[in-house]
Amino acid sequence: MALYHNEDQAMLADTARQFMGEEGTIAKQLRHWRDKQCKDGFGHALWKQFAELGFTGILVSEADGGLGMGNVEAGIVLEEIGRNLTPSPFLTSSVMAATALGGGNDELRGRYLPGLLAGDSVFAVAIDEGPKHRPERIATRAERAGNGFKLTGQKAFVVHGGSADMLVVAARTAGADDDQDGITLFAVPKDAAGLSQDAVRLVDSSMATHVKLDGVQVDADAVIGEVDAGRELLNRVLNAGRVGAAAESVGVAGGAFDMTTTYLKQRKQFGQLIGEFQALQHRASHLYSELEIARASVIKAQQLLDAGSEKAELMVAVAKAKAGKAASLAVKEGVQMHGGIGMTDEYDIGLYMKRDRALAEFMGDMYYHAERVAQLSGY
Repeated sequence: MALYHNEDQAMLADTARQFMGEEGTIAKQLRHWRDKQCKDGFGHALWKQFAELGFTGILVSEADGGLGMGNVEAGIVLEEIGRNLTPSPFLTSSVMAATALGGGNDELRGRYLPGLLAGDSVFAVAIDEGPKHRPERIATRAERAGNGFKLTGQKAFVVHGGSADMLVVAARTAGADDDQDGITLFAVPKDAAGLSQDAVRLVDSSMATHVKLDGVQVDADAVIGEVDAGRELLNRVLNAGRVGAAAESVGVAGGAFDMTTTYLKQRKQFGQLIGEFQALQHRASHLYSELEIARASVIKAQQLLDAGSEKAELMVAVAKAKAGKAASLAVKEGVQMHGGIGMTDEYDIGLYMKRDRALAEFMGDMYYHAERVAQLSGY
């Protein structure tokens, strides 16, 4: 498979680039909602525009009214989101939750997907239960009660949880906390009795919640997929979220790189453009190379995931680790090459560093995925 976009994907990239560059800018979106201390951290009007362009239904099947595209196309949108630091629930709703709902029955999809496609609904995914991404261990319990289940437990750092109309919750219906089997996914509405959330603002000004499930009662039709056999579907959700986060990290890195190279062409020292200094040229060249390698690894992972390849999980881990490393380098170099002003809020380069820090932890940092690469490679 070629590690570049085909004609249709290139057209989508042009559309996403123009839209984000005009409507999703830092000034219009991130700074605007941050400075207003918005409880959601993003604009619902922009989310409606996402829907009008069809972005919200990229991973929703045509039979359910979506575009029926794949992770490559979702990644194209996410890269432009990252490049412009556009705050939106696209990754949690249109990628992760949409992937989960794709494994649900007709009734469940019919209940939730129309709102997503219209840009009226926001979804969140509640998986992790501690400060770090460790989905191998799930202690939240779902016990049979009447014609449904009663959920008890806690979830940590649920991105957009407070804005969500529905939470996709991973809970244990059988076995010990560390068992692979015995996992079930549930669609829990935001107004469910016993569900409470404490909001936290993350370093990049996005919003998350710590979720408490205190005997939350749901009907059997809230089950997404099969009872006790949800680990496979959960892994599909995780892989979609991980490669999506990697694509957004590539966008963050690209945005930081573009801003930095522009500055190198404008700033003068000793009567000379600093971009003419060989030491800075070498650093910029190295960063460009790392960014292109990261982008190629992400596209490869997306393609394998869309093809259903058995090698997809390994490549997703490679992509998340590589993209995280490249983005970290890009924002650090960006701040340093901007000099002292890079540390001020007046310049946007520092906002790229903050977004990188939040994305680095989302769905596992580079060290978590480097270890996964080793494990999946037999070490």
